[in-house]
Amino acid sequence: MIYYELLFTTITTEDYQQDLLIAALGEIGFDTFEEVELGFKAYIPVDNFDQQVLDEALEPYREMFTFSYDITLIPQKNWNEVWESNFEPIQIGDQVFVRATFHEPKPEFPYEIVIDPKMAFGTGHHQTTAMVMQLMLENDFAGKKVLDMGCGTGILAILAAKLGAIDLTAIDYDPVCYESTIENSALNNVEHIKALCGSKEVIPDEQHDIILANINRNILLDQMDAYARVLRPGGEIYFSGFYESPDLDIITDEARKYNLKYITHKKDKDWVAAKFVL
Repeated sequence: MIYYELLFTTITTEDYQQDLLIAALGEIGFDTFEEVELGFKAYIPVDNFDQQVLDEALEPYREMFTFSYDITLIPQKNWNEVWESNFEPIQIGDQVFVRATFHEPKPEFPYEIVIDPKMAFGTGHHQTTAMVMQLMLENDFAGKKVLDMGCGTGILAILAAKLGAIDLTAIDYDPVCYESTIENSALNNVEHIKALCGSKEVIPDEQHDIILANINRNILLDQMDAYARVLRPGGEIYFSGFYESPDLDIITDEARKYNLKYITHKKDKDWVAAKFVL
């Protein structure tokens, strides 16, 4: 596949401002990002690129901070090799070790997750994924029926399985994520994750004990009614992919319409992961 590479040079006063730009690009089809010394690189398939859509997405941030970008056409290349060159193992406290197949295992960690690095969001490196994993470690998944929306690599569903969940469904609209979830489930010897390619329309009409939804604010708002419909009374939902201000209040207000009660949240560089209960 042929890609455009956009090299962004940013001058910001707050760390989260660059993250805002990355999040906006992710919403319009950019699927891979790489931080560099003075900014970041963003990649998008040539067929998905629209200059007008890009201009409209960037406009709100031009008064917030200074940035510029250069566009380069990137010929066909082995993107797995690109990922491998940039993928470093991570750990969540002293509980979870996330590594690729080419890293050495660390058996001293209670939970080890192997992720084959491809162009699917959710390796654990982003604050939102890591914070949801932290919340998961603080709660009981044993014997639970779990739905993972916007599953990316399947990392959250895999952790839920390792924490004892017995029935798991992982959904993502991106075929790369769908295939990645199946492959990573096999790498981790997790056989009971049902992967589906689609969005809220493919959510099984069944009651779930726990829902994981690490996506972005607008999609969460759009899909919240679907989540509430399939969450059992007393069930838990973990939202992430948005900022503390003003997003958390907006999410909480919308959740209240469906009797979802805010419990707590974690914050990292203004990114938030929050727990709600029906």
